[in-house]
Amino acid sequence: MSDLVSGASAAVRAADVLLRAMGGRTAMLRMPAPAVAADVTEQLGIATPMFQDLPLRPVVYRKARATVAEGKAAKWEMLVSASVIENLVGSLTYASASVLFAAAFGVLSDDELLEIVSATEEQVFGQPYVYRLVLRAPLEQMV
Repeated sequence: MSDLVSGASAAVRAADVLLRAMGGRTAMLRMPAPAVAADVTEQLGIATPMFQDLPLRPVVYRKARATVAEGKAAKWEMLVSASVIENLVGSLTYASASVLFAAAFGVLSDDELLEIVSATEEQVFGQPYVYRLVLRAPLEQMV
């Protein structure tokens, strides 16, 4: 059993190294933050929603394999290390990475907010070592 655990942790470390070697960048996961009420809005019973941007590093982008139809947003795949995601899941007390991604508003990359279309994980010995997020820009931002 310890061989499986050490094999899984070795895969996570190898994924971290490979993502950094492939030009690993930093992206920000935009999450909801607790609302902070101002005096006027609190009197009306409305609290202003706030966001927190959490760093994801290392990440690597690549064009999604699917072809893009006319008038549809281009899709990108973002590969992110499982160690970063597991740390976020634990520190934010989410049940799993899928719940974390479902709660996120998107991924902020180069001042552009990209929508998370889907999130999948790649596993070795039953443990995730990398997450694949399919991202797209909102249609109203397309030219």
